[in-house]
Amino acid sequence: MALITWSDKYSIQIKEIDDQHKVLVGMINDLHDAMKNAKSREVSLEIINKMAEYTKFHFSTEEKYMKRFGYLDYEEHKMEHEKFVDKVLAFKNDYENEKAGISYEILNFLKDWLVGHIQGTDKKYAALFIEKGVK
Repeated sequence: MALITWSDKYSIQIKEIDDQHKVLVGMINDLHDAMKNAKSREVSLEIINKMAEYTKFHFSTEEKYMKRFGYLDYEEHKMEHEKFVDKVLAFKNDYENEKAGISYEILNFLKDWLVGHIQGTDKKYAALFIEKGVK
């Protein structure tokens, strides 16, 4: 069973960004599956690396639009992104150096952060993006 099941309640009504959020949900679910099924560290590390890279790509998409449209909470939103990336990179480093394993604590952090960020912070910019024609 998936750790996160995508639901319309997570949608911000912008296909491009919803699709990116769905990819992130899928990656968290893949990491959950790797933990549950005791897949190798290499498999888990590959997922973590892809997640770290894709997260940067996704955040750059949101930030590009925020800058383009003069989104007032840009700096605050960008700081949330940076803190999350720092946390993921720290976990990745600890995992690579065998100082940490994949646990429900990590998985729940990823899930809770993503869901909370989408439903809270991301929904705040949705109306502006839609008004400006982002689909």
